[in-house]
Amino acid sequence: MKPIPGQVWTDKKRTFLGLPWSFTRYILTGKKLITRKGFFSITEDEVELYRIMDKSLRISFKERLDGTGTVILNCKDVDTPVKEIKSIRKPRQFLEILEKYVDDQRDKYGIRGRDIMGTQPHDHDDAICGTDHET
Repeated sequence: MKPIPGQVWTDKKRTFLGLPWSFTRYILTGKKLITRKGFFSITEDEVELYRIMDKSLRISFKERLDGTGTVILNCKDVDTPVKEIKSIRKPRQFLEILEKYVDDQRDKYGIRGRDIMGTQPHDHDDAICGTDHET
């Protein structure tokens, strides 16, 4: 499969003994995180990096034995409010890379976490439509 433009990191979900025998691939670009699942039919789920609110790491006993871990992301995303990057190699290293790109995207758009949690675009319909309420 050919690489996605702007790809900065990729890994597969690890199964038995930490081997990448799965049809789930995780791809990080400078702008989004993509989960690609399937062999014959492929399904992709994307989340924009600036929508990631919180990150955590879970390493089960089996994952410790395999040298893998699961990263859990809480996102301000309609389709996937909680995204799990399951059984990947070097999960702490991935978290560092992800944090850098999340911060870069937030800086690019001038967004901080509280900005996403608060007002939604539809709350400012008057400003968007150019309606003036002056007397």
